[in-house]
Amino acid sequence: MPSLLSAASALPLHRYPQREITEAFTDLMTRGGGQAGDQQASASLRKAIARTHEATTVEWRHLALELADYDKLDDFGACNDAFLREAPPLAGRAVLMALERAGLTVEDVDLVVSATVTGVAAPSIDARLVPLLGLRSDVKRMPLVGLGCVAGAAGIARVADYLRGHPDDVAVLVSVELCSLTLQRDDTSMANVVASGLFGDGAAAVVMMGDRRARRSERPTARFRDSVAHFFPDTERVMGWDVGATGMRVVLSPIVPELVASELRPVVDSFLDRHGLQVGDITRWVTHPGGPKVLTALEGALGIDAAATAMTWSSLREVGNLSSASVLHVLEQTLASAPPGSGGPALVLAMGPGFCAELVLLEW
Repeated sequence: MPSLLSAASALPLHRYPQREITEAFTDLMTRGGGQAGDQQASASLRKAIARTHEATTVEWRHLALELADYDKLDDFGACNDAFLREAPPLAGRAVLMALERAGLTVEDVDLVVSATVTGVAAPSIDARLVPLLGLRSDVKRMPLVGLGCVAGAAGIARVADYLRGHPDDVAVLVSVELCSLTLQRDDTSMANVVASGLFGDGAAAVVMMGDRRARRSERPTARFRDSVAHFFPDTERVMGWDVGATGMRVVLSPIVPELVASELRPVVDSFLDRHGLQVGDITRWVTHPGGPKVLTALEGALGIDAAATAMTWSSLREVGNLSSASVLHVLEQTLASAPPGSGGPALVLAMGPGFCAELVLLEW
């Protein structure tokens, strides 16, 4: 079976406390209102936005741009131009760090899989990394677009699928999400308010290799055992984007925690059962930090406590929800605290647009 060697995150240099971001983004979302009544309503709205942002439990976020520059993004084109400028070098930093931790170089890479949902790029991000990093001209590439938050876990699974058929290869999965560039100005819908307080910017990369290549390596690895994807029916409007002239308008239903609470446990139990495992056998939980309500619902559904998801809560506080990069950020922290070879099964779990879930079973 394929092996996972390393994970690394790269975060933009612009880091702000949640309070500063709330003030700046609230200004963008509540423009206008010159009359006294409008001003009173605006003050009430600003308090509601502040309460919503505080409820995310996010304390810090990294942003692709300086806060003052978001006022200059007046249409989809400007936002996407910023994405094309900022995303590739950030993704490249994550890839180089992950390769260094794996004891490999860019010359070793046979496949690059890139995941993003916060910008449009053709050539895709993986293609832009070839000249940027000096990857081989014959490197194989696979962009994953539209998977959203689930793409980190799904990307690991798809890379493992490839490596089963290419046991001598080295593959890199890289996710880069600049969620702040999707902020909708003059939009005080609850979905936009929640997103403006929850999502951050960042990139993360994972290095994996096929079975024969791993046997020749002296480095400890986390062994890939299996994966499963699950699509929940009639949930297409639960999460995603509506794309228009002003860019990507978030679709984010408040029923997500309810879906997690009622539907996730059977999926997890069925997957673990085919490996003779139960929830109590999992020694490490690498879960996507969807938000405090989603995380609490996940813990309740699976019957695990906050200690099992402590690294996920920490990631949420320190960087916010990085969409597809978040679960890889949690994986990086997990690998740092318990290096591969220490034993025990680990479950990587993420959910995203569809509404869907992807589970990856690893052996430490």
